[in-house]
Amino acid sequence: MRTTLRIRRAAMVFTAIGALALTGCGDDGDGGKDKTDGGGSKGDKNNASSVVLPKLDGEKISVAAVWTGPEQANFVKVLKEFEKRTGATVTFVPAQDPIVNFLGTKIAGGQPPDVAMIPQVGAIQQAVAKKWAKPVGAEAKAQLTKNYSKVWQDLGTVDGTQYGVYFKAANKSLIWYNAKAFENAGASEPKTWKDFLATAETVSASGVTPVSVAGADGWTLTDWFENIYLSQAGPEKYDQLAQHKIKWTDPSVKDALTTLAQLFGKPSLIAGGADGALQTEFPVSVTQTFTGGDQPKGAMVYEGDFVGVNIAQTKAKIGTDAKVFPFPAVGAESPVVTGGDAAVALKDSKGAQALLTWLASTDAAKIWAEQGGFISPNKALDAAAYPNEVQRTMAKALVAAGDAVRFDMSDQAPQSFGGTPGKGEWKSLQDFLKNPKDIAGTQAKLESDAAKAYKS
Repeated sequence: MRTTLRIRRAAMVFTAIGALALTGCGDDGDGGKDKTDGGGSKGDKNNASSVVLPKLDGEKISVAAVWTGPEQANFVKVLKEFEKRTGATVTFVPAQDPIVNFLGTKIAGGQPPDVAMIPQVGAIQQAVAKKWAKPVGAEAKAQLTKNYSKVWQDLGTVDGTQYGVYFKAANKSLIWYNAKAFENAGASEPKTWKDFLATAETVSASGVTPVSVAGADGWTLTDWFENIYLSQAGPEKYDQLAQHKIKWTDPSVKDALTTLAQLFGKPSLIAGGADGALQTEFPVSVTQTFTGGDQPKGAMVYEGDFVGVNIAQTKAKIGTDAKVFPFPAVGAESPVVTGGDAAVALKDSKGAQALLTWLASTDAAKIWAEQGGFISPNKALDAAAYPNEVQRTMAKALVAAGDAVRFDMSDQAPQSFGGTPGKGEWKSLQDFLKNPKDIAGTQAKLESDAAKAYKS
């Protein structure tokens, strides 16, 4: 009951997002580079003004991550400040999904990175099982204890040992929309799934296709499913399915797929229809929503707070041309689903441990927060660091949800099921997008793949 109430409070905070007047993304020009005393966010509460880092003059550290474009550029700013404070040289190593396979190749070749940013809980568990991951040191653990809720510490823990430091989080319960297209259609922000479908029909009647779906990237489809499932089936069922304690043939899965089919089963509501969606990658799903003025290829696009990074690649302005509302409630509550990227040391070195300590600090989180397109699970970070009101609200809601946050389900699964392009859940939901009438067949394939993955 307590968990349900906490989720309700967080959902209420998210509900305020759509009414906010937003400003454009920007920074204060200093890149978050604080003074030699370690700096810290102005006004941070219950957090020391500095993080103690060792001198690492001449040491070379490599960090692997799947981030590209603006995300990579913003992360490099965080690494540059670490270099400035320690004297180390840090190299960013571009990785590919699935990251466990990428790391396996590097390790087999004798060239593992010192640290990897791992975007799946299941992948952290695999790295530990393969004896690649090194436990988090005392200094980083102290930062985690000071700055993080227990749920974020637990997500990086395997068999009682801390391995991961969650640096970047995401609110994956948002729908962004083209304000002009809504205005021309006379559409308003929906609160429920029923209202969402009605809004889509209203926009469609105005001559604009309502929803842009990134079907070429299977992970976006898992997010659609998870938001519907959490809101409709509730948090307890969500946890059970995430741990495969109930099967994918469970009636609750049928209910969620049936609900999702109300959208996927209407090609006229999806930009390019199912075939077009299956050829649309995530960045394009966003940019095609916010280009073309009041005649975009799609009026709405679903995904997390990081959509703001892709909107910035268009001429649209957040708060004027691009607005956002919480994922509509399918059941009694709007869902609160999050994801995240954890730093994991693959070498037991002083440099790797120092970098984990840095990434667990408020100072490091502040640097990226100021750039936009980022939410930190660091509860000690002053929300004033975020560049606009929508990100401040999303960050506050994430922190307010505390231990009731539900982490992305597919990211909790073994990577072969929940995190591999062309396989497992990604592939099954792409097939479902193509043929949303085959609910039973989709369930059977999901369960078959899940059973194999969870046994291995």
